[in-house]
Amino acid sequence: MWQDLSSEKKMIFLSGPRQVGKTTFAQKIAEGFKNNLYFNWDIISQKRLLIQEPTFFENINRKDESIPLVIFDEMHKYSKWKNYLKGIYDEFAGDYKFLVSGSGRFDLYKKGGDSLAGRYFQLHLFPLTVAELSNKRKSFKDFAVSPLTNFDFTNLKITSKIWQTLFNVGGFPEPYVNGKKTFFNKWTANYTSQIVREDIKSISDIKNTDYIEILFSLLPKRVGSPISMNNIAEELQVSFGSIKEWLKLLEIFYLVFRIGPWTKKISRSILKEKKLYLYNYPEISDESYRFENMVAVELLRAVYNWNEYGYGRFTLHYLRNKEKEEVDFLICENNNPKILIETKFSDDAPSKNLIYFQKKLNIPAIQLVNKENVFKYLKNEQNKILIITAHIWLSTLP
Repeated sequence: MWQDLSSEKKMIFLSGPRQVGKTTFAQKIAEGFKNNLYFNWDIISQKRLLIQEPTFFENINRKDESIPLVIFDEMHKYSKWKNYLKGIYDEFAGDYKFLVSGSGRFDLYKKGGDSLAGRYFQLHLFPLTVAELSNKRKSFKDFAVSPLTNFDFTNLKITSKIWQTLFNVGGFPEPYVNGKKTFFNKWTANYTSQIVREDIKSISDIKNTDYIEILFSLLPKRVGSPISMNNIAEELQVSFGSIKEWLKLLEIFYLVFRIGPWTKKISRSILKEKKLYLYNYPEISDESYRFENMVAVELLRAVYNWNEYGYGRFTLHYLRNKEKEEVDFLICENNNPKILIETKFSDDAPSKNLIYFQKKLNIPAIQLVNKENVFKYLKNEQNKILIITAHIWLSTLP
């Protein structure tokens, strides 16, 4: 993907959760450039250099005449980052390649300044997924043609082991590679606190971050359900506006993500309440909700990748009506429904809600089960419902 995007005259914005491997990835990219320079806003001496000499990268010692790559890390913490990047892009876009990385969402975090519209492409780096680790991913073209067929049933023990490790310790590289729950517990004990007390505090006007930590501690038990900010505000005895602001900060710094309901063609659908999920899903003690959250991360990674490759405009939603009939996930292209996905921790009987909504939308439907050796097809009018072990289908996602 990088090769495709770097050939364009655009900055590349690389964002994702803290400790997901962005710096390692950026440094790997830099190896492909004979001339490269790495800048980190968190390093005081480099921060001072940028303030005193904004075009410091012009002093790079070149090995040849090829275009250099300049990497700016954690730039979202600089209060004037938008104006700065706009300025250097407008002056130097033909002479340098710029890669801007950070643990905050550049597409959500807007702190004033001139617009960067038309000057960058966005890339996201996610926690590791079974699709990335199993080497069984289909091409997008093959997946789009047949999302319910053509599976690789070889080496399922390997895929199952990968899935179980992800289930226990998540997809962040350090705990995944270690593989031990005891290490994960020590690693995750400080992870959220560091983000709230360091990253969020550095870019917000919030002086007391204790309430944000308390808010986040409530969220694992609310995963997979439409989240009511009014209820949380009453529980914490704070204003609705504060909860709304704090949730946005948790989303900006990749602690949580939310997906909204899809309402087109669904009578009596709910209109506003979003479902919330965690990137670090082993914090969820309830295994059935943790399983749903794992699937959400796998689907979100796929949808973002498809968009960033330029395959189309894809979005991830859920379905729910006022009768509380619900399907966990719906993938849309240009706001048109494409695939329904339901999760069941161990139940391989077809979901009544999945059958109901598939008849309404007349699109392929999949029921993912966290149980081995499940592979069934159910005929539902014009379409089939595939009921399958989760890691077998998810490992094919492009």
